[in-house]
Amino acid sequence: MTTPDARRTRAHRSPALRRVARRATLRRSLGLLRSFPLEQSDPDAFYSGLARDTVTLVADLWDGAGRGPRPGVDAGPPAPPGGRLPGLTVLDVGGGPGYFSEVYAAEGARYASVEPDVGEMSAAGLSQSGSVRGSGMALPIRSGSVDVCISSNVAEHVPEPWTMAEEMCRVTRPGGLVVVSYTLWYGPFGGHEMGLTHYLGGERARRMYERRHGRPPKNVYGESLFEVGCAEGLRWARGTGAGELLAAFPRYHPRWAWWLIDVPVVREVLVSNLVLVLRAR
Repeated sequence: MTTPDARRTRAHRSPALRRVARRATLRRSLGLLRSFPLEQSDPDAFYSGLARDTVTLVADLWDGAGRGPRPGVDAGPPAPPGGRLPGLTVLDVGGGPGYFSEVYAAEGARYASVEPDVGEMSAAGLSQSGSVRGSGMALPIRSGSVDVCISSNVAEHVPEPWTMAEEMCRVTRPGGLVVVSYTLWYGPFGGHEMGLTHYLGGERARRMYERRHGRPPKNVYGESLFEVGCAEGLRWARGTGAGELLAAFPRYHPRWAWWLIDVPVVREVLVSNLVLVLRAR
């Protein structure tokens, strides 16, 4: 007998994922995997590829959720012609140094980002407009003002990730999409640049990194890197009154491995990056 919780956990079978599933091939997974080590040594290559993949994901989810574009709505400059997100306002929480703005613009979206760190906003030397300095846990954005709100690999960097997720739901109009994608602590990439040493404990991994490199890691455990799991994300998404859970799936896995999200404990290690897709209420 399938319990109600089990049925809700299997949100990776949602019709909203049909387009996403078609793109979730082993070739895509291997290509993304090869780019991960370049995050700090060659950020242009890493973030440009990730930006294209992220925007395609958002467009697929928008199409699959059946919301469709809303041309001619929302005040502001006209959106560029064409693209799969024409006229939609997209808010990127933790948008970073600007690699995503051009890709969203090419899809016809009006893009804005919120980033707490001025240094991170200008790190790549890219020029972008519509970037706001602020905390994801208290977004300086009017309620119900965006069509899509996404955070990509951000939740593990804030001390209260589900406060941030609730804020994302707040600023999204009813019927709009909220997409929370984050790296699981017990997955192989949970330690970020500290590698697999995070399995020895976050504090110990930080000290090992400092001894080896003579400097602290970019993502400091307990300050800018926190333990976030798969089960707690699913629990929040199933229980929040701010949105309806439409889909949950491993972001970087091929479609045939999405079943891992159904297996407690195992999913904490093997899912690696969880995507939660909600329709805002």
